[in-house]
Amino acid sequence: MRSGEFPVNVGNGNEDVVDTDTGRKLPVPALLEDQNPNEGISEFEISVQEGETEFIPGQTTPTLGYNGSYLGPVIKVSRGDEVRMHVRNELSDETSVHWHGLEVEGTADGGPHQVIPEKDIWEPVFSIDQPAATLWFHPHVIGTTAIQVYYGLAGLFIVEDENSKSLNLPDEYGVNDIPLIIQDRSFTEDGSFLYYDNMMDGAYGDYIMVNGAITPYLDVDQLKMRFRIVNGANARNFDLRLSDRSEFQQIASDGGLLESPVVSDSLFITPGERAEIIVDFSDYEEGDVLELISDGELVMTFRVGEEAEDVTEIPEKLAEIERMDPDLVSGFKSIELDGMGHMVTLNGRQFDMDRIDDDVAEGELEIWEISTFRSMMMGSAGHPFHIHGTQFQVLSRNGEEPYQNEKGWKDTIFVQAGETVRILVRFRFKGLFMYHCHILEHEEAGMMGQLEVY
Repeated sequence: MRSGEFPVNVGNGNEDVVDTDTGRKLPVPALLEDQNPNEGISEFEISVQEGETEFIPGQTTPTLGYNGSYLGPVIKVSRGDEVRMHVRNELSDETSVHWHGLEVEGTADGGPHQVIPEKDIWEPVFSIDQPAATLWFHPHVIGTTAIQVYYGLAGLFIVEDENSKSLNLPDEYGVNDIPLIIQDRSFTEDGSFLYYDNMMDGAYGDYIMVNGAITPYLDVDQLKMRFRIVNGANARNFDLRLSDRSEFQQIASDGGLLESPVVSDSLFITPGERAEIIVDFSDYEEGDVLELISDGELVMTFRVGEEAEDVTEIPEKLAEIERMDPDLVSGFKSIELDGMGHMVTLNGRQFDMDRIDDDVAEGELEIWEISTFRSMMMGSAGHPFHIHGTQFQVLSRNGEEPYQNEKGWKDTIFVQAGETVRILVRFRFKGLFMYHCHILEHEEAGMMGQLEVY
């Protein structure tokens, strides 16, 4: 979309608050139909398009979506599949589709080197060779990523494997297995999006949305429910809790299942990260109302219904995770994230599309040390750091053991002001890959580098 052709409202924080009390049922994105009947081959058609969506009763908002007006369908594949994509750009501007979390060749990654011109088509083919996971996809074009995501371009990409299919977890999509794409948005009085692009820590919205609905509700029976949570916000962190402070079990992080469930009463999740949790509603009675909140703000509401037969279970052992051995490391990289607003740098400089910042051999194991500068981060919430084309393992956080829910596969890691996080990184495919802050406004302001895997 071009700013002169598509409404882009930039605010100063003084706009009137609009009435968004919709009481809307949670929308559940549809599964995208596989167009290929052959086993082992998955073929999908995606149309990137403009549309209108009613978030506020009686008002329509100009939006962007995949195969619809806002967000997109869920792509579901299995490990070992050959995937053939047909992505048609129906916008009046260029776009791309980055497969966030997929381990694929650089030419299929969908980053800024795979731009789809307006009215053109992109047809990557790649194989799925990674564990079951909840991944996602979104644009990644230099200069328009943040606003295209803000206007609605995001969708889920689910990978299954033999292990995940053998477990008796809740896995009936749309019934006891529900995606929650959490975002925040602001609106003008006429219902249009109000995009604040001058925020020091990126664009924050006044209203929290889930799957494209403002603070919706979901009716649940008294059974275990699996929620695939994606922080799809441009910049905001969410600290998710249930209103009665009851515990739930996290079963997966960015790149797949954890080795064992992690019991907690909160989930801190930053832009780009994913987590799968299971909430057991059998502990409640019919008519109970439970809220999901973040820092005191309502995210969504669960309305508990009747008793239901539940044959699912949460095993003590979820997956075998092959641990990368730090003794086998052959390289070291230091990544320093600095600044706020438009004054951001990565390793002291801003992104240049014509510059390769680093390289590494395919299959080589490295330690990456990611740090921030406290002096330049006054009041900042820190940086979520994302690497394209790989899943890494967290080695340490400030010299200590990482959190329990960081001990699985990750592709995005939060580095708070003054922190240092070490990760083990190995690329299994060749090509050019980005690494950057996933606060989208920081990424666009230059907090990004590119690496060549040879």
